[in-house]
Amino acid sequence: MAGIGVRLNRIFSKNTITTNLIGFGYSMVITIAPMFLVIGAVIIMQQLLGYSKLDYASRELYSCTVLYIFIFSLTTAAPFNAVLSRYLSDVIYNETYEDILPCYYVGLMMNILLSSIVGIPFCIREYLLGVELIFVFISYLGYMSLVLVFYSMLYLSICKDYKKIFVFFLIGMGVSILLSLALVWLFKVNVIYAMLLSLVVGFLVIGCLELALIKSYFRENSGKYREVLQYFKSHWQLTITNTLYTVGMYIHNFVFWSTDMRMEVKGGFVCMPTYDMATCLAMLTNITASMIFISRVEMHFHERYKAYSEAVIGGRGADIQDAKKMMFGQLAEELMNLTRLQFIVSVVVFFVFYILLPKLGFGGQIMRIYPCLAAGYFILFIMYAAIIFQYYFNDMTGAMMTSVTFCGVTVAVSFLATHFSPLWYGAGVAAGSFAGWVVAYHRLRKMEKTLDVHIFCNGSILKRGKGKKPSNLVYVKDGHEKTAKKPEASDAGARIGQMGGA
Repeated sequence: MAGIGVRLNRIFSKNTITTNLIGFGYSMVITIAPMFLVIGAVIIMQQLLGYSKLDYASRELYSCTVLYIFIFSLTTAAPFNAVLSRYLSDVIYNETYEDILPCYYVGLMMNILLSSIVGIPFCIREYLLGVELIFVFISYLGYMSLVLVFYSMLYLSICKDYKKIFVFFLIGMGVSILLSLALVWLFKVNVIYAMLLSLVVGFLVIGCLELALIKSYFRENSGKYREVLQYFKSHWQLTITNTLYTVGMYIHNFVFWSTDMRMEVKGGFVCMPTYDMATCLAMLTNITASMIFISRVEMHFHERYKAYSEAVIGGRGADIQDAKKMMFGQLAEELMNLTRLQFIVSVVVFFVFYILLPKLGFGGQIMRIYPCLAAGYFILFIMYAAIIFQYYFNDMTGAMMTSVTFCGVTVAVSFLATHFSPLWYGAGVAAGSFAGWVVAYHRLRKMEKTLDVHIFCNGSILKRGKGKKPSNLVYVKDGHEKTAKKPEASDAGARIGQMGGA
């Protein structure tokens, strides 16, 4: 499981047009290709099955169902992904691979439990409001299938098996397209039901393939389930960080769904089509930031971080300081390169969208809302890059402060933006992302100044534990007991006193 940075360096080192295109394609495969495969499959099914000829109510019910499935499957997975990623990284570092299956089972159980708690009441409400039971059941299966897909992707991503993820999505979406055609053309199934059921089957295929691959990789089970649960207790800041970041990405949509501008769809669904479409376009405009960041971090920063870690373990003081300067210099360079490259890409995509989309029917208020949202998501992805660097330095408090600031400012400004003109509807995302970026940048600067303290002064000489405090007896001389003038309050202090007496 070689790092993708080694492979990318090998590709780009030849420095030809062909290898640069290959490197770009490989970077896309390991980052954003699965999302585009799903979008492409949905568009192909719509075009081949005459989706545009259906009545407006049916189309909106289908689109809202798919939207809710994706948003809430991502949201319910957020509390677990970051903590489980940390646990898996530690397991792989310690080479105790038999602990991975317990982690998978515990995390899957918790994720499914939370997803069910969120999904079942909504499905019951959907049925009571008049949606057919079979449609509700298919929607719920799709939601839970996507939960399995996103959850299992975490483990394959840790193993850096991105190509297998791409192949699985390609197979699953291919199955979805073929099945939808068969259901409509051969079995005369309703188009909406056929498309939704086909997506569900495709997600199930992807989830089962991922599960089978994980089981083939990790065959032994240590049975250490309690250790996984203890990780959630000791790394609770990761849970808050990832949850609030994920919620913050969509909470501005929820704010606009609560206004008078929303559209109510049969079954309790609410949405604001113009704002939701503008949000989708804004994310697509800046989605390459993930590809640029992951590839460059793997290619450049990771080597500097590794060199610093090795210097800390066995290097001289001067070597440690030199490695530290080079690492933070690389960090600053990566953030600047990410901002510069993504700005160029975003500007080009923005003008392409602004020229072509009105000709395809995406004009009017959508294009008035889009610019501010595009700017907001540009800052958002830069902010998330800073959060990843905070993870590198184990600054969990800083990462949590960043996500809390981002989510809080986003929701507050979004409520204010509902009273503005459509041009400023995306001000909540822009303001929240900028505020979160300021906090993250401040924490990284502070970490640079205090990294030596963070690395060398966080340890403990004695292992801390719980129990009855030992006696404050220090030593016995000539039959007289001598005690310390000020008994220590901690177990560690008492043990040090006993060691001195011995």
